[in-house]
Amino acid sequence: MILAIDIGNTNIVIGCMEGEKVAFAERVSTDVAKTELEYVVQLRALLDLHKIDYSRISGSIVSSVVPPLNGIIRSSLKKFLGNEPMIVGPGIKTGLNILMDNPASVGADLIVNAVAGYKYYGAPLIMIDMGTATTVSALDKDANYIGGMILPGVRVSLDSLTNRTSQLPRIALEMPKKLIGKNTVDCMKGGIIIGQASAMDGIIDRMWEELGYKTAVVATGGLAQAIIPACKHDIVVDNELTLKGLGLIYERN
Repeated sequence: MILAIDIGNTNIVIGCMEGEKVAFAERVSTDVAKTELEYVVQLRALLDLHKIDYSRISGSIVSSVVPPLNGIIRSSLKKFLGNEPMIVGPGIKTGLNILMDNPASVGADLIVNAVAGYKYYGAPLIMIDMGTATTVSALDKDANYIGGMILPGVRVSLDSLTNRTSQLPRIALEMPKKLIGKNTVDCMKGGIIIGQASAMDGIIDRMWEELGYKTAVVATGGLAQAIIPACKHDIVVDNELTLKGLGLIYERN
């Protein structure tokens, strides 16, 4: 069993992988102010909550898009487990051919998702990750990672809307009663959810057009379940995609 951690800008996803099976997965808030000891306490609490025997954990792996936390999490895992964690980055074997201007600059989370995406959904494939930012990336028919795009995430868009207007309230991310809203809250829900879903549908169509063929599409991330049901395209939601990718990379290294 290994401990897999994906550090995002808003949340840290923590889980245990037993082979290709996700034993548990939880999200906690990303906090660069926490000390390594505080993260040790948090890790211990999560494992106790899920009744995981610490002695069964043979190692750990981390992907991160928050560099200031890398050293803290590394130290926490070393203190907690007694061994050095594996960090996803340059030099790590992924099995992917990354066709980018600067392969080393590609976000670790995108590479991890692509590894799991290819394993479980094949190629060609479009992968959507809906977190603080919404990222859309692609594997071509030869399983090359060929890039994608980044746009403001759902929460970022919603926070910008409410923070920069005087009369618009904070709302829950849920489908409105009707597409054409009859009140401010429903109008905002429709704009955020249907707007983001329509963006995903449009991006998929345009990527297919540029590729010259259609692909399977998989979505992950904390907000995927709120948005993807409103999309017109057939998109699989896999909330464990990143943890699965971390498990695969760990085994390959």
